[in-house]
Amino acid sequence: MAEPIVKERNDLARLAEEQAALRRVSTLALATAIANAESRAALARLAEEQASLRRVATLVAHGASPEELITAVTEEVGHVLPVDRASMGRYRSDGTVTILADWNRTGPSSPTPSRWALGGRNVPTLVAQTRRPARMDSHAEASGSIGLAARERGVGSSAGTPIIVEGRLWGLMSAGSNLQRALPADIEARLASFTELLATAIANAQSRAELAASRARIAAAADETRRQIERDLHDGTQQRLVSLGLKLRAAQAAIPPQLGELNDELAQVASGLASVQDELREIAHGIHPAILAQGGLRPALKTLARRSVIPVELDVGVDARLPERIEVAVYYIVSEALTNAAKHARASLIDIHVRAHGDALDLHVRDNGAGGADPARGSGLLGMRDRVETLAGTIGIDSPAGAGTSLHVELPLAG
Repeated sequence: MAEPIVKERNDLARLAEEQAALRRVSTLALATAIANAESRAALARLAEEQASLRRVATLVAHGASPEELITAVTEEVGHVLPVDRASMGRYRSDGTVTILADWNRTGPSSPTPSRWALGGRNVPTLVAQTRRPARMDSHAEASGSIGLAARERGVGSSAGTPIIVEGRLWGLMSAGSNLQRALPADIEARLASFTELLATAIANAQSRAELAASRARIAAAADETRRQIERDLHDGTQQRLVSLGLKLRAAQAAIPPQLGELNDELAQVASGLASVQDELREIAHGIHPAILAQGGLRPALKTLARRSVIPVELDVGVDARLPERIEVAVYYIVSEALTNAAKHARASLIDIHVRAHGDALDLHVRDNGAGGADPARGSGLLGMRDRVETLAGTIGIDSPAGAGTSLHVELPLAG
């Protein structure tokens, strides 16, 4: 009787042990499955963030404007990171921060731009004071206009990362959550991945703007120098030559008839002096035509067309005076195009069309010459491109071999 009881107890113990083992295996399998699911979710989030960063990097590589990037980065942060709010701010020298872009997952975004005074306890002020990432897990103790506004909007936790451009604090990227969800512990580092790309784009844009401004100053200085040389030649050298010519003619008239040989020699000198005056006048016009300053683009281009060794069909659909920088640029571009056509194109006709429409001016110069013009060779075409780009314009040159050359320039009339 005792043996069956012992056997039954042993069987029950083995069964309990097996069930415990099964529970341990099930728990381990469940934990593994959860870990695998979390790993897959983490990998999916990482892939999404990397794809978002690639989109931003592509915009940076294509030279998108800072305004485009600010909006794009703010939206990317909002869509791919676990946040409810995202915004981009620019620090100002007067102790304020201007919100340039704003994104909200649960409702309408705040109007931008909006300016806020720094001060108190809030993320933008902390970032401005330390130039380092800042975080607030609760806004219960927040202060300052920004902190109080965040509390009123129901922001739970918030974080911000500075945007450093060439060693200077430019702005910040900030993100926030609602009261029911806290921001992840690594949100600052994930925000920094976006702000680094944005800082690079802003630095590039600033460098391009500084270069354009420098080129514009150089072009303006060169134009002013040409104007000064033209004035000096006209008011100084040319006037002296005219005076000498008059004195020479007076001396020639006073020579007695018996000194005929001397009279002939003075006549030759007077003729040579007049020729020098004509050549100097042409040089002065080439340096900076007075007619451009006095009459504007239409008469100045007509003068160029009359002097061209190749027949020119000119159509200037501009009646009003344009900004001086535009008139000077068009004049020298046309002058260079006519010179190139005469030297290299072997053309028999040149068409020039000028039109002002809206906020831009269009210039087309076409010849029926040999074509094959290469902007990479020759300082003339490079000079045209530099002048056009200095004015934020565009230039296109189409010159297939044997089919003539077509030049199209568009210049903005404003700015």
